[in-house]
Amino acid sequence: MPFIRQLMRGKHVIKNMRKRGLAGFATLGAAALVLVGCGSAPEAGGDTDAPETPEAGNSEGVDFLACAVSDEGSWNDKSFNEVSMRGLLKAKSDLGVSIQDAESITFEDFTPNLDAMVAAGCDVTFAVGFNIVEEVNQAALDNPDFNFVSIDGWKEDEATPNLKAMVWEMNESSFLAGYLSAAYSQSKTIGTYGGMNIPAVTDFMVGFYNGAKYYEKETGTEITVIGFDPANPDDGDYVGGFEDKGKAKSISEGQIEKGADVILPVAGGLFSATSEAINESGKDIVMLGVDLDVAKNSPQYADQILTSIEKTIDVSVFDVIAASIDGSFSGDPYIGTLENSGTRISPLYDFEDKVDADVMLKIEELAKMIIAGDLDPTVTP
Repeated sequence: MPFIRQLMRGKHVIKNMRKRGLAGFATLGAAALVLVGCGSAPEAGGDTDAPETPEAGNSEGVDFLACAVSDEGSWNDKSFNEVSMRGLLKAKSDLGVSIQDAESITFEDFTPNLDAMVAAGCDVTFAVGFNIVEEVNQAALDNPDFNFVSIDGWKEDEATPNLKAMVWEMNESSFLAGYLSAAYSQSKTIGTYGGMNIPAVTDFMVGFYNGAKYYEKETGTEITVIGFDPANPDDGDYVGGFEDKGKAKSISEGQIEKGADVILPVAGGLFSATSEAINESGKDIVMLGVDLDVAKNSPQYADQILTSIEKTIDVSVFDVIAASIDGSFSGDPYIGTLENSGTRISPLYDFEDKVDADVMLKIEELAKMIIAGDLDPTVTP
């Protein structure tokens, strides 16, 4: 898979960045390397689907304990942590498993939190985000009788059959979103920016760019993509982290000034800064969400969200738990794709009547082509 190869090429860069403690990186939330960064805590009344606080134990369920250790940020971070916990909560309600969790406030919490899950006797422990990859790999080596899953991570040593890596081919759904954005745009100029120049972020941007250029090739209508070019990814627009709203807003303002009327922020909760820039511009501009179905999860932004590029971690987490209950846990990687519903684009909601039906039919056709292997979303047309 293209993204697997990209991730393995970038993993040492990510580790070195963390060790150097780059400015802004130390405050990175539940970002994965897609991950995309963590969001701010939900505002009162703003999140209709925030997960409940998990409780250990389930007296009526099966004898299986599923656990999770968060990246920095709460389980209600509107990003990786939150959607990961939803998978555990669904497994609790639908499969009858027990669940337990540990929230990480800083990087220093990762190892003791993983140790706590081992002490609790967890049958499988999910470690959320690429920040915790080193620690979960070590935990798997130190505890061969316990199973672990690295969400948006990788396996350092193949001699750890008790560790599963979970990654997603986000370029697939992003390609569809790029095509949709190009078709929707009136200015035929669209923009994107990332939290950081890391594979999990740029995977979205590659698909978005190539989907837009596919529309250009198919229709003969020139599409300008601001903020990223797969041929020169280092020259793209990046915040430098996932917390700097001022920088995210400034980038958004710059792209709006250049004529972009559709913007894809691949920066976790920083889409709120793009929303501010849109509001202050007074222009008819929309944006795209990532990871979650943002229009549904944060309805206060629904009138600005054309669609979201979902990384359905909750579905993936649930599937892994369901497959592990009978003791058949596998260390083989999980790869989320359009085909297995590991990724998708969200419904258009308020924008359904603003997008031609023929465009949506074309997007369905493109999805089938990607699934069949007849269209590579990582290749620029």
